[in-house]
Amino acid sequence: MSDHRDLNHDLDVYATDALAGAGLPLWRPAGSVIRSELERLAKDLAHADGCVDVHTPVLGKRALFERSGHWSKFEDDMFPAMQLGEEEVVLRPANCPHHALVYKARSHSYRELPVRFNELAPMFRAERSGVLSGLTRVRQISLDDTHVFCRPDQTGAEVARGLRAALEAQRILGLPVHHVRLSLRDDSDAWLGSREQWDVVQGSLRESAREVLEGYDLPLVEAAGEAAFYGPKVDLQVFDSRGHEETIATVQVDFNQPERFDLTYHGEDGERHRVVMVHRGTVGSMERVTAALLERYEGRLPLWLAPVQVAVLPVSAEQDDAARALVDALRTEGVRVELVCDDSLGSRIREARRRRVAVVAVVGAREAADASAQVTDVAAGFRDVVAVDRLVDRVVAARDGRCGQVDWA
Repeated sequence: MSDHRDLNHDLDVYATDALAGAGLPLWRPAGSVIRSELERLAKDLAHADGCVDVHTPVLGKRALFERSGHWSKFEDDMFPAMQLGEEEVVLRPANCPHHALVYKARSHSYRELPVRFNELAPMFRAERSGVLSGLTRVRQISLDDTHVFCRPDQTGAEVARGLRAALEAQRILGLPVHHVRLSLRDDSDAWLGSREQWDVVQGSLRESAREVLEGYDLPLVEAAGEAAFYGPKVDLQVFDSRGHEETIATVQVDFNQPERFDLTYHGEDGERHRVVMVHRGTVGSMERVTAALLERYEGRLPLWLAPVQVAVLPVSAEQDDAARALVDALRTEGVRVELVCDDSLGSRIREARRRRVAVVAVVGAREAADASAQVTDVAAGFRDVVAVDRLVDRVVAARDGRCGQVDWA
């Protein structure tokens, strides 16, 4: 398996510059396409689960993160506070405190819960220079982040819902999950909340995870000491090209922030009750997932993710009109297509392969006369003459279905 940093030399997904700063990749046009498709997938999955969109600022007062517990736990990993008049503001290390404030902005009845807030938003970690690496360890992380506010009796169902969505995301992406990790607390004092609270919630997570995994051939591995500081979690674990284990998606239960922010709902008895907060990252961080995808597919991404989905190559100037007609037909359907005319045909084909273009369509004299193209799809192991109408239909179907491969049958 190739390292995504090496693949980037051919694919031009991101750039780095000392003037921008270490650990702050600059997304190039090709990378922006991949990221936009991942964001669309994350949003589709969130909306399918009844999540609603919110937008919150990347800055917050230091007091906000003191209240949430992030400051005492992660101060060394956060960027220093900035003085703004008489206040100190901080680049956020997580989105959950802001989402807690969105929930707290008005009262809620037991009848309307669960409430699910979704935001694909940046967060910041002051990673040390020695651990920064390509897209896998960066200082700004863009995460598809959902926070669910629910009644205690709804917690298990929401954990199961989040885990199913995360597994579905990895299925669509074609990323093999090695195992599901139940991340628990250990016997140290590094955790917020009582041991009794943790025991109850950890048991609920264990039961929910086992229920969901009955339909998957995946082991559930328990790991003491790997929980979030505010609660236990279920993590989807993968291995990168260097053999390092990484978390690519997560579902976490939090009973501490609802207490710290006094998050409640009005119960059937007319009294205020404490809400439970469930954190869920379905697709994962855009940076880490992009790195994992590049390595998984050796840079040759599925057509729906490919920065260039079709390259059309006329053999000579006599076929330019036919090639342009094919390009126009594909563009009308919203396909990312390029017309490549310069240089010899052999050089153009080699360049398309180097850039891992999903489909290469060569138009010669015979193809121009027959309204067809010589199609090469390396990922599908397909090479044949295909009628223009069929080519457009097959490409659009693979894109719209987020298919791993184009079905040329």
